[in-house]
Amino acid sequence: MTSIRISIVPADDAAPKVEPQWKNETGGGPMPRIEPIPFDELDPDLRSRYASGLEAGRYTTDVPLRIYAYAKTYAVASDERYRLTFRQGLLDVRLEELLRIRSAQINGCGACSASRKNASISDEDVTCMAGPLESAGYSERERRALKFLDAFNRDHHAIGDHDLLELAEVFTTAEIVELGQMCATFIGTHRWTHILDVLDDSEPVLKFDPSEIDRPITHRVRQQYSEH
Repeated sequence: MTSIRISIVPADDAAPKVEPQWKNETGGGPMPRIEPIPFDELDPDLRSRYASGLEAGRYTTDVPLRIYAYAKTYAVASDERYRLTFRQGLLDVRLEELLRIRSAQINGCGACSASRKNASISDEDVTCMAGPLESAGYSERERRALKFLDAFNRDHHAIGDHDLLELAEVFTTAEIVELGQMCATFIGTHRWTHILDVLDDSEPVLKFDPSEIDRPITHRVRQQYSEH
């Protein structure tokens, strides 16, 4: 079985530095439900993109990225979107990080819950997210954004006019739109990563097969036909 690499990198100069860790099957390291493509066998463009993202602090592990790489079109689009939006939007970096971590907590993404991409986030900040937001040391903007994220996660049908008006008291319309886009991206990503079970140590359900990279089912059918 191929080795699995988890690269932990500081997201900014003030963040604590953690040495990269190498895990594999014999070492009891993580093995998701879909076995990641070995880093050296990635498409060259994706390998360059992911290495750049790890170095810049956009990513803290390449394990899920090497699963996304099976479908190159979406892998490139996802990376490009994150490159263009990471710390580039209207919302401040701390708020973006609070939303990312809270979404990961709710949706069961262990890898994302454990990672930190901004040094201003304390253990107390993370712990208090699960309790009453009013009693924690968050700003009013942070409280309202986290409340919106929770509602988006748990019952988006219940979000109505009053919720947007409440946000508009402390956010501009542009910031509200960005907040919604950010929540949608985080929630979908964290739910998919939870399904992949990237921190599991069991045998993968779908093992690595280079013939399955960026190929539709018709290729498999043609291959089976040619063998007969």
